[in-house]
Amino acid sequence: MSGKHRAKPKFVSRHRAPVGAPPGTLIPDDRASPTGIRLTIIADDHVEEIANAPLSLVEKEMQAGRRLWVDVTGLADLELLGRVGSLFSIQELALEDIANTNQRPKVDTYETHALIVVHMFDGKGVESKEQFSILFDGQHVVTFQERPGDCLDPVRKRLQQPQGRIRKRGAPYLVYAILDTILDAYFPMLEVIGDELEELEDKITKDPHPEDVGRLHELKRELLVIKRALWPSREMLSAMSREELGLIPRDVGYFLRDTYDHAIQLIDIVETYRELATGLLDLYLSSVSTRMNEVMKVLTIISTIFIPLSFLAGIWGMNFAPDSSWNMPELRWRYGYPVALTFMVLIAVGLLYLFRRKRWL
Repeated sequence: MSGKHRAKPKFVSRHRAPVGAPPGTLIPDDRASPTGIRLTIIADDHVEEIANAPLSLVEKEMQAGRRLWVDVTGLADLELLGRVGSLFSIQELALEDIANTNQRPKVDTYETHALIVVHMFDGKGVESKEQFSILFDGQHVVTFQERPGDCLDPVRKRLQQPQGRIRKRGAPYLVYAILDTILDAYFPMLEVIGDELEELEDKITKDPHPEDVGRLHELKRELLVIKRALWPSREMLSAMSREELGLIPRDVGYFLRDTYDHAIQLIDIVETYRELATGLLDLYLSSVSTRMNEVMKVLTIISTIFIPLSFLAGIWGMNFAPDSSWNMPELRWRYGYPVALTFMVLIAVGLLYLFRRKRWL
């Protein structure tokens, strides 16, 4: 896991309306996925799911008074988005927030519907982050996501269960189920990050490596991306649970408070992991500094031992004529050379003994 570097997440989206554009301007994005509609028709006794449903079928089911979940995947076809907006009477500013995917998590209320914007992950990695928008009224839920693939399969499976309450509670409860599932997908992603932080802690403690610092910075960046998604989500969930706004019925609001608690728990986990990553970075720097000090201590001891030996070698290496009794008479000794080496060894051993007694070794 630690050897695989994921794509670096971006903090700021480059897709936005040009400066001075009028409100409600939809800006095409060349990188957007093709647009498709996944229609779910909800009744008390059955649920029918239709992939790649035409908008005409959606309109027909609306006129028949059916409860619908319309999941629009991909935002490349702005014309189709506009037609969906006209069909569900979506306010043009809300449609702009949906198409221009640089919004922070929030909730906006309009005359006929409410708009919720959250950041969704697939539960595997931060690079999967995308904007997920939810529009709902008392009868219908319309969701918009940037690309195919999401974490909402548990919601779809619950809809297929005959005795599930999600069929009978109406659109607000379905919105709660979607939001709760999106936030629950943060947990496995954070568990992966937590496991990797534990691995890095073991590596840094035993054998720190410069690559560990780069991975720590990547993890801190990923945690910052998650934090930027969670903090406004907490505010959004708190606003939705207020009864005076009238967005969510009281019986569904109880469940929504549980989702709010999940958001608080996720924020606590993110902050804990960020502190752990910072502590591991400090531990790495401390370990490297300690190892450098150990190396410098050994080199200093070696140098200290050789200082007197070099001094003696320098004296005995002076090329004065030995004729005078003042000019190193030991040069003529029979055992002068072995005596000098023995003396130098004794000095080295004596210094090592001194360093050991001082506990410098």
